[in-house]
Amino acid sequence: MKRLLPARLFARAVLTPALLLAPLLRAADAPSPPVKARADFLKIIDRPRVPPAAELQPATETGGLVTQAFTYATAAGQRVPGLMLKKSGSTGRRPVIIALHGTGEKKENMSADLRRAAAAGFIGVAIDAPYHGGRAPTGQSAYPDAILRAWQGSGEHPFYYDTVWDVMRLVDWLATRDDVDAKRLGLFGISKGGIETYLTAAVDPRIAVAVPCIGLESFRWALANNDWQVRISTIQVAFDGAARDGGVTAPGADFVKKFYDRVVPGIDGEFDGPAMVALIAPRPLLAINSDTDPHTPLPGLEECTAAGRSAYAAAGVPEKFDVRVQLHTAHQVTPASHQAVLDWFVRWLKP
Repeated sequence: MKRLLPARLFARAVLTPALLLAPLLRAADAPSPPVKARADFLKIIDRPRVPPAAELQPATETGGLVTQAFTYATAAGQRVPGLMLKKSGSTGRRPVIIALHGTGEKKENMSADLRRAAAAGFIGVAIDAPYHGGRAPTGQSAYPDAILRAWQGSGEHPFYYDTVWDVMRLVDWLATRDDVDAKRLGLFGISKGGIETYLTAAVDPRIAVAVPCIGLESFRWALANNDWQVRISTIQVAFDGAARDGGVTAPGADFVKKFYDRVVPGIDGEFDGPAMVALIAPRPLLAINSDTDPHTPLPGLEECTAAGRSAYAAAGVPEKFDVRVQLHTAHQVTPASHQAVLDWFVRWLKP
């Protein structure tokens, strides 16, 4: 394992400025101007828009919380299943917390977070990511199969990017509801959902507050330092299929780069973590990572943190950016951090 900075440097989520700013001083790593980066990303995921045409199932009430399943349209012939929870008897327009699950999971995995959000006065919403949950017609193989098709030129981007489109269309629908305050929309996600959280917040300014959990990272750093293996392992079947398809028997960083260029173009460049974090400023952003998580190596997180602190300082709102690094923790979100997520939303969205 590569030598990392001592965990104690992260305990207060305050890193030495000189250490953090060093990666940003390299001109080759400078991010694109915000307007161009947003436009470039939205062009990749764009497709013909259709009305949300939401369909709601009968609501149920348990323990003072109302739960309602729904679906909405994101493209012709494509509907996304979701869950919505809110406090029984709540009135007026409420702030919303949208929760995004991790790889291999589904919206129901976010139920505890939705309950906490609803109990605190928010409307909690979760959806199934592409080829997950109710959108996985062939079960566990649906997601890697779709990623392999993307490598082969299907035009889809099921690895992170298409979820951004789904969330943006979800926001379109939520904004039409008479119980939603469209100016108080929060977004958080775990692992894969954490990556999708910062990508979405970077390109959609309607996301007022964002909390990516165990997902913020620099793909560029991981490739440059041969530390990409654990991230790729989350989609190993698809990656191995792409390598076979490309006639590569021992794929290394060069092949990973080619894979990213087809499946998630720009993820290690224009849309890398440091660049996208900067685009979220000045809206409140809390990142939660772990000190021993091989999915999100700390040096890559340092680059993201540097970019965030610089952008938020330049915007005159340094208090709206924070990083919580869980000590002695791998790829998980601790109960204390779940509470920190809710506290951050309460602070800035004021339910």
